[in-house]
Amino acid sequence: MTITPRATHATPARLASPRPAAEGVDHESTTRARVLQHVLADGPVTAAALARTLHLSAAGIRRHLGCLEDDGLVAVHHGRPTGGRGRPARSYVATDRAHAEISGEYPDIASQALRFLAEVAGDGAIEEFAQARMVELEERYSAVVTADDVDGRVRQLADALSADGFAASVRPVEGTSTVQLCQGHCPVAHVAAQFPQLCDAEAQVFSRLLGSHTQRLVTLANGGHVCTTNVPVHVPAPRTRSGRPPGAPEPPGPPEPDGTPDLSDTPERPMEGTR
Repeated sequence: MTITPRATHATPARLASPRPAAEGVDHESTTRARVLQHVLADGPVTAAALARTLHLSAAGIRRHLGCLEDDGLVAVHHGRPTGGRGRPARSYVATDRAHAEISGEYPDIASQALRFLAEVAGDGAIEEFAQARMVELEERYSAVVTADDVDGRVRQLADALSADGFAASVRPVEGTSTVQLCQGHCPVAHVAAQFPQLCDAEAQVFSRLLGSHTQRLVTLANGGHVCTTNVPVHVPAPRTRSGRPPGAPEPPGPPEPDGTPDLSDTPERPMEGTR
C-alpha cells in the first residue's frame, strides 16, 4: 500500500522562513516589554519621556501604553499638581499585576514558608532569616560598591540592584544634597508586605554599603509604586569628643596670667582698727 503525503505538509524551506506577520508580532511584544520595563524602573513616567528614552514616536508609545493599560499592567498615576499651567501630562506606573507576573509563583511559596516558620519558631526567627538572607547580598555587592564618594556608591548600588532585577535608578532631589535610590520592582514585594523585616534588613545593608545614613520613604510592600530610599550624598564630617570636626583649629584659651594674683573672688576683710 502506498501512502501519499498530504499536500499541506511544509517543506524544510518553508519551515526555515518565518512568516512576516510573526516577525511583526514578535517586534510588537518585544517593544511593549521594553516599555513596561522602563515604566517599572522610571515610573511615574510620561509617554513623552518614554519616547525620548526608547527613541520611538510618542504616538507609538501611547499605543503600547494603551495596550498595557488594557492588560492591567500599567495605570495612570495621579500625583500632586506641579503648579504649571494647563493640564499635567499623564504619568504611568506599573500595577501589582505587573509585579506579580514578573515575579512568578515564587512569592506565594515564600509566604507560605515564612508563615510556617513564624508559627513554629516565632517572630524572632523571621528577623534572623531576614538578616541571614542579606549576608550573601551584602558580600556580593560590597565587591562592586567601591566608589570614593557616597554619590558614586549609590549609582554603583543601583547598577547592581538592576542586574538582579530590581529595576533601580538614582534620582536627584532638587535643592538638596540628597538623592533617592528607587527600586521599580521587587521580586519579594508581596512577601515583604506580610513580613516587613525583609525591608528593614535590606535598608540596614544599604546604609552599611553606602557608608551613609539612609531613610526609607516608601516601599512597594506598603503600597507605593516604587521603593524609595533617601540618601544624603554629602555626609557631614564626624566630630571629635570635643565637638569639633577633625582638623578644626583649637578655640582661643583663657588669657595668660601676668603674675598678679586674682583676688576678685576673695572676701573683703575689715580694715585694721575698725569694728
